[in-house]
Amino acid sequence: MASLQKIRNHGGLLITVVGIAMLAFILGDTLSNSSFIKNFIFGNDPETVGIIEGNRVHISEYEAAKDQLTEVYKMEYGRSDFDEDAYAQIRNQVWNAFVMDYTMREQADKVGLAITQDELTDLCTGNHIHQIIKGRRAFADENGQFNREIVKNVVNMLAEGSSDPEQNAYLQRVGKYWNYLETMVRMTYMQEKYNALLQHLVAYNSLDAEYAFNGRQNGVSAEYVMQPYFMVPDSLVKVKESDIKKLYNEHKELYKQTPNRAIKYVVLNIVPSDADYKDAQDQLVKLQNEFYTTEDVAEVVNANSDIHYDGRDYSVESVPALFKEFAFAKGAKAGDHTDILFDNESQAFVTARLVKVGYNMPDSVELKVVMENGEDQELGWFTEDRLINFIDEQNSRYYAGWPKEQFVEKAFTGKRGTSFDINSIQFEIMDISKATPKVKMAILAREVSTSNNTTAAIYAKARKLVVENKTAEEFEAAAQEQGLAVIPQFNLEKTTEKIGQIKGSRAVVRWAFDAKEGALSDVFDCGDLYIVAALTEVNDGEYRSLESVRAELNAEAINNAKAVYLTEKLAGIKTLEEAAETLGQAIQTANRVTLSDARFGTSGMEPAVIGATIALGENALSEPIKGNTGVYVVKTGGNINMPGEFNADAEKGQMSMRLMYMPYQAMQLIQDEADITDNRANFQ
Repeated sequence: MASLQKIRNHGGLLITVVGIAMLAFILGDTLSNSSFIKNFIFGNDPETVGIIEGNRVHISEYEAAKDQLTEVYKMEYGRSDFDEDAYAQIRNQVWNAFVMDYTMREQADKVGLAITQDELTDLCTGNHIHQIIKGRRAFADENGQFNREIVKNVVNMLAEGSSDPEQNAYLQRVGKYWNYLETMVRMTYMQEKYNALLQHLVAYNSLDAEYAFNGRQNGVSAEYVMQPYFMVPDSLVKVKESDIKKLYNEHKELYKQTPNRAIKYVVLNIVPSDADYKDAQDQLVKLQNEFYTTEDVAEVVNANSDIHYDGRDYSVESVPALFKEFAFAKGAKAGDHTDILFDNESQAFVTARLVKVGYNMPDSVELKVVMENGEDQELGWFTEDRLINFIDEQNSRYYAGWPKEQFVEKAFTGKRGTSFDINSIQFEIMDISKATPKVKMAILAREVSTSNNTTAAIYAKARKLVVENKTAEEFEAAAQEQGLAVIPQFNLEKTTEKIGQIKGSRAVVRWAFDAKEGALSDVFDCGDLYIVAALTEVNDGEYRSLESVRAELNAEAINNAKAVYLTEKLAGIKTLEEAAETLGQAIQTANRVTLSDARFGTSGMEPAVIGATIALGENALSEPIKGNTGVYVVKTGGNINMPGEFNADAEKGQMSMRLMYMPYQAMQLIQDEADITDNRANFQ
């Protein structure tokens, strides 16, 4: 029972793994036992989120996986108020887990990889426990070190069960967690096995090692003349449409795309007007006399203020900066108050009143929970604010019902070594800091918010852009005339979650895939702003269109034409000096050129020039060489061989380092080449 109690003590620390690995437990049952359902019952179901290597992902299992991962997140973070980005992350992790599971499973089946039950047992509770389990704090001893006996005790308790309903319910939770870890180990170890197999598929032999060694040690000196393309006027060359089309066809595989859209949009922020600022200030003016004179400050503040009064004790460090000088002024007394001020940080009109002054309290306290079994749990040091946040977190996560003000008072007014009870739980004050001056202060605040009238006026302005303009061009001109920034957004895909960083803008993406090119949208309400958009591009082809890449192709075609021009200009030259005179360029030196070089002289990345130079041999003059940045003429000198002793094993070890990332690249390639139909956009 000590092990069970240890797990209970750790509470929310049980589930401490994030990322795709979190989905192992969630997807274990969902994916492993549903192939018949997916392939037969749901074979022609229109509610298919996607198809991965022939395996259909039905909306029901996709939603179930999302719901379960959401619950894991809630337990992991002890909260449920996830924002739009968190839910988007959950959706993407669920989908990526389906993709990883089905693609990995197929590859493992092809090569006969499997994990036996004996292997899994050894990895979870045996002599070779996997790091996934070793890294869990729930299985650490009092020194923070992993203890296999704790793991064994947990497994034994799960096997024995309990007749006590409360303990049995808790064991069920622990059992789910353990199943999650087992499944995570199984999936991770399978990928580790596959990665190890890939790493042994490629190896370097002694001939490879010797070739690499010689390529690094043996080189040649060279002089060269280079004419950059940018120094040749574009007017000296001509590029035909056929040249651009030829380049497009040669590079076409580089232009593969998924269906995407491009839009231009404007943002109208929903912000308070001058009238809204005046209204907030007027409300505070009406309340100030009551606030300054009432005997029940807490009631007035908590009924009217945007800042709750909780009786906290402010120090010089913790008091709001706007009120520091007022709160700790010499001669300050209870009942003193400020004028109405405007706080730029909170965008609120505020006034403060001192409730209590002239006393000292500690700034921080060190607490621990006292357990009957002697396994006390140290909580650490708390400032008053941090303790309040801790209480709020515990009440939210475990519904503990701890009284906040009573808890803080007992913790900060007690003495070192004394204990106090909160809801039958005993806390001990391990240490306490030196007492410093404190004040209690109430703040009456009214935040400036956007009124309905202001919101309606901003909406009317946005709507006017839609009604009075018929084309994307008219829309852009009208927006610019009103001083609104017109923002371009390219490469929107069906599954794009939002426009830029604008929360709640998924509807704009859906509209872009339903509208026709050139269409104007209606007004989209994105919480604190409105969006109006124009659809400027519809790209549904397998490849990007020639027009969309024309600029880069034209630049390449111009450089190709300049290379021809320079090559013809250099025809018939016999010496490097002639080449320099013809091009009007100085002769430069590359002290030593080898096959292992990435750069040529001072001219940057020029692999073709390096290869041509090595191929020349000693004391030879090259023909004009077309490089990345210009045309070169090279004259080699003698061979330069660096001293060094060939060590085949060391060379092969160094070369093998290049294969470090090969398994990950291979897994990415497998997923890229997999037969995947992604219909998630229909359900977002």
